[in-house]
Amino acid sequence: MQWAAEQALAEGTVPDFRWLIASDVCKHCTHAGCLDVCPTGALFRTEFGTVVVQDEVCNGCGYCVAACPFGVIDKRKDPTTTGAARQVEIGIANKCTLCYDRISLDAKPACAQACPTTSIQFGDLDEMRERARERVEALHANGFTEARLYGANPNDGVGGTGSVFLLLDEPEVYGLPPDPIVTTHDLPDIFRKAGLAGLTMLAGAAVSFLGRGNS
Repeated sequence: MQWAAEQALAEGTVPDFRWLIASDVCKHCTHAGCLDVCPTGALFRTEFGTVVVQDEVCNGCGYCVAACPFGVIDKRKDPTTTGAARQVEIGIANKCTLCYDRISLDAKPACAQACPTTSIQFGDLDEMRERARERVEALHANGFTEARLYGANPNDGVGGTGSVFLLLDEPEVYGLPPDPIVTTHDLPDIFRKAGLAGLTMLAGAAVSFLGRGNS
């Protein structure tokens, strides 16, 4: 393998290669489908605008798992087991809380605190977005024309997100939906159509009943 690599370097045939790294955390959507479908109120919007799960309230229904357009909510595994048994689900929704306990004490989230390159930053959302836009402009000026922001558009399908990402390629390359849409977006229309269908059936039954009475 080492010889093959050296030969490729000598011949100039090494393909372009780069690392694209991003944290797969909760996006803390402005319009969060997980909040809409939670039947117990286990998920709630904090005073910081983030979305948090209350373990003691979660009933493990899993509706939020299916409702998340980013697939970042999972069911917590049993921490007391190891190996194959570690995969046993104990039924509690689990996701990034943006370290609600820490930011409540004016501390940074653990990821931002520990990041040695300041790739992960925490602060006022508008300030972070502006800083990210400046970074994108600098990258464009240096030839990285594919650089873009993800989650910074308040007019997207989830109303923008509380976690903004600077990408160096298409969102799909990072496993992100190119146009995220809150999964409960069509619920009002579905309920309206279901109600109309129900009324139509009742009206049809009433007409049929009255017709029989007249005959």
